[in-house]
Amino acid sequence: MRVPERLLLLGHPVSHSLSPRIQNAALDAAQIAARYEALDVDPASFEETLRTLSDGRAAGNVTVPFKERAFAACKVVTPLARRVGAVNTWWVADDGLLHGDNTDVGGFDWMVRREIAEPRALSIGLIGAGGAAAAVLAAIERWPNCLAHVWNRTPERARSLCERFGSVAHPVDDIGVVAGADVVVNATSIGLKDDSLPIDLALIRRESVVFDLVYRPGETRFVRELRQRGVRATDGLPMLVEQAALAFEKWFGITADRAAMWSAVA
Repeated sequence: MRVPERLLLLGHPVSHSLSPRIQNAALDAAQIAARYEALDVDPASFEETLRTLSDGRAAGNVTVPFKERAFAACKVVTPLARRVGAVNTWWVADDGLLHGDNTDVGGFDWMVRREIAEPRALSIGLIGAGGAAAAVLAAIERWPNCLAHVWNRTPERARSLCERFGSVAHPVDDIGVVAGADVVVNATSIGLKDDSLPIDLALIRRESVVFDLVYRPGETRFVRELRQRGVRATDGLPMLVEQAALAFEKWFGITADRAAMWSAVA
């Protein structure tokens, strides 16, 4: 592939993102001169922006709300990105075409295995039905004998997503079923901009393990208050760092310095 000279995160909003700090630490550790920056993109001009960047020596990531649109814009996608139906990592290959992959799957899988050494025979309560939720289900497909209960405020979206992952997922109308699972995952953006909660905390069992894919400085209210209740909970920072490392390795073909990336956000 073409070695990128410019790296960007495309999203709306992106001012909260820690990705530039994480990726620039990896670039410095590898003594690569390129810089990584966040670019807040007007939703009306996303495809045009991506097309303009791909004409140069650029590569990067995509975040909310553009992952599914990036998938549609890429000329070549990996089998994993196709399975998810969303792209979070893009680059221009030697063929001159825009390529896309999804490193969220590997990032989520790594984050869960950090807390649960070998995920198997688990019930997973999943809140959300967008690109992040699809990445979660793609990871769950790798785990033996696991089943996800999917709830979304628009039930039709939950049913549509579960049709794609029918072997490991089914939709539920009662969010209490989600809350009662062994593992609970918030795959929505709720809590990103304020202290809103994706679910009533009182519904979640103390024995559950909770993953909030949202991250904020000082963690999200969802995670903080669950911990105060004695529930094992983590925000999306571990997933963010690992998916960033996997993206770095896709762009440059060398191992990312994960210790440097973690130090940048410690």
